[in-house]
Amino acid sequence: MYKTNTHPCVSSFLALFLVSTATLAADFTSSKQSEKTAINQVVGQSITLDQAIDYALANNPDLQIAVERINQADAQLGVALSAFYPQISTKVTYETSNNPAQVFAMIVAQRDFNNPGSIANINNPGYRQNFRPEIIGKLSLFRGGQDYQNSKAAALGIEAAEFERSSIRNALIQAVNSTYYAYLAALEAQQVAQQAVIAIESELKQTQLKQAAGTVLKSEVLSLDVKLAEAQEAQIRAANGIESAKVGMANLLGLPSQQVFSISPASSIFVAPKLTSSFNELFEQALAQRPEVKAAANQLEIATRKVKSARGAYLPKADAYVSYGQNSQTPDFSSSKDNVTAGIAVEMDLFSGFNTQQQLRTAELKVAEATETERKTKLAIEQEVKMAYLKLQEGLARLNVTDKSVQAADEALRLVKEERHAEVVTVTRYIEAEVARNTAQSNSIAAHYDVLSAEAALKKAIGTWK
Repeated sequence: MYKTNTHPCVSSFLALFLVSTATLAADFTSSKQSEKTAINQVVGQSITLDQAIDYALANNPDLQIAVERINQADAQLGVALSAFYPQISTKVTYETSNNPAQVFAMIVAQRDFNNPGSIANINNPGYRQNFRPEIIGKLSLFRGGQDYQNSKAAALGIEAAEFERSSIRNALIQAVNSTYYAYLAALEAQQVAQQAVIAIESELKQTQLKQAAGTVLKSEVLSLDVKLAEAQEAQIRAANGIESAKVGMANLLGLPSQQVFSISPASSIFVAPKLTSSFNELFEQALAQRPEVKAAANQLEIATRKVKSARGAYLPKADAYVSYGQNSQTPDFSSSKDNVTAGIAVEMDLFSGFNTQQQLRTAELKVAEATETERKTKLAIEQEVKMAYLKLQEGLARLNVTDKSVQAADEALRLVKEERHAEVVTVTRYIEAEVARNTAQSNSIAAHYDVLSAEAALKKAIGTWK
């Protein structure tokens, strides 16, 4: 039995490893339980806009991919920082030879030179074997600043991945908002279409009775048949719009399209958004808040670090090394035959076949690319903010017009119905009034939810939900 004493550092490391493993396992279990709870909150339930946003942020695959990319970038930073730590390896070498020079070196390394005949048989030593177990340590002392610049670039890579996640989050919330409003718009359009179908069917029955009595022409019945078909078609389109919005919402939530859930209508009273800031003020906010702007600047800085790293290849490199081992004819370890080698090696590339020059040129071209990418990103965001700003302006103006048109159309239809019952107007006039009222209601519904979608698009454009 051999008795081993564990070093205190090793014991601490093992304890830390066990605690970390237990913590990771607990976090994984907690994450799975939270995800299951979140799914139960959605499946078979009627979800509000806030619930949909929360669930999408927790379950959308694009956002989860972005999280994994952050973890990958963190791992890359660990790889870059490893260059600052000693590199320790172990190996065992076995060799046999009858080469006089190698055999002589084996004899000396094995501390066996005093053996009689070591010199006498040096020209014809015969075969000799050598076992060498050893531990080798190496530490980079200087690499022209390449390790430093690469570690800084790797740290910036984590920020880049976080900016990407923020960008996806911003776009995801806006998409959930737009899909939610599209669903509500389709839902109300379906109700308008249903009311139109009921009203036309009632009028059609009365007109058919009048035609049977000979008081109206058949053309009026046919006109109402056409109007009924149009209203039924609008009802079908609205129903399809509802299902399309639900499929879109399921995709954003990271759920299969056949998953059973419903969307809860907005409970609060509609409040029209206000446009209180100028375009220039909104654009300044976008430049300060949008993660894409920060990501573009981040990529430019990474490219600049890579240039500095490439230039470091022209400088000398210095490494310290140490090797501890033994040389023996048998695998048995003997401290009397151990040896240590330590030193510092300095090297410098004089000619690399233009490889260093081309690596530097590639890095410099990437800086130029990153500069143009940053400029393009700002131009794209400026255009997005401008379009969202104009869209909201248009939506607010349209909202005011459609609200007034609904009031006028309702009053016109009421008067035409009274005139129709008094039989002083034709069915054609009634149909025109009915179409005008339905069109006004549809336009009003679309305007209400379009202005909310436009507000969400503007918030996304300035990076509100980063």
